[in-house]
Amino acid sequence: MINRELRNISLMEDIKKLKLITAVKTPYLPDGRFDLEAYDKLVHYQIEHGVEGVIVGGTTGEGQLMGWDEHIMLISHTVNYFGEMIKVIGNTGSNSTGEAMHATEQGFAVGMHAALHINPYYGKTSHDGLLLHFQSVLSMGPAVIYNVPARTGQDIPPSVIEKLKDLPNFCGVKECVGNDRIKSYTEHGIVVWSGNDDQCHDARWDFGARGVISVVSNLIPGLMHDLMIKGKNKKLNEKLLPLIEWLFAEPNPIGLNTALAQLGVVRPVFRLPYAPLNLRKRQEFVGLVEDIGREHFVGTNDVQVLSDEDFLVLQRY
Repeated sequence: MINRELRNISLMEDIKKLKLITAVKTPYLPDGRFDLEAYDKLVHYQIEHGVEGVIVGGTTGEGQLMGWDEHIMLISHTVNYFGEMIKVIGNTGSNSTGEAMHATEQGFAVGMHAALHINPYYGKTSHDGLLLHFQSVLSMGPAVIYNVPARTGQDIPPSVIEKLKDLPNFCGVKECVGNDRIKSYTEHGIVVWSGNDDQCHDARWDFGARGVISVVSNLIPGLMHDLMIKGKNKKLNEKLLPLIEWLFAEPNPIGLNTALAQLGVVRPVFRLPYAPLNLRKRQEFVGLVEDIGREHFVGTNDVQVLSDEDFLVLQRY
């Protein structure tokens, strides 16, 4: 067996063990470029509080607003600075199979440990097309398949996953359909991560999920580590649900971007089409931080409401 195949097998086994993966936020400078200093501090917070992997340039990280040169650069930067401390999973999926393969090739060339692949969106395809698409991208290296019909407009059905599960580079599924689907997969020996923060506690402890690929862990990585690692804890889960509900009151990553700015972890800079939450929601967040405890959140600054004028919303970047 060639060295590349041996390396892929080792990486796959490592990826399959991860219980807490953060879909990490990408911060911006006022001119729209990446704020790598803020990004590095955010990733450090994740590592220090027990997060085991990061998704780079996913929906939460606004990969959809990046050019591929930015995208691959951020994956490379993350690998170079943190690749020995945390598993780096690059979102190199696309609705174009050719584009996904090219980006995935580049991602592995700069050292990412695995890829995240979504099903083709908007220009949806048939189930046969889904199968061929995933077979193509899986040929390139370890990958997690991401099913989020609310965003893509198309479910990846179990019949497709069943045909992919024995392929050499298939690591598992990030599943957003719900815990019944998760239970079905785990009963068939498929590694699956919950893609829903509000369901992940039950997914992990009652339905067999390996863990979660989380948005809220950007904010409270230590508490999410406890939720995924330290055993069933319904009290903690219930304590966090109001924050999670607030976070997803508008489409992700609007709430997260607003919250991290209020915590002083990132600059209050948005790339359109995303815009900050309104003043009432920003005030609500201050109360949620106080209820949970500022010490559990990333950063060291006091949480602030911020005024509308504090935010910079960029049309071009």
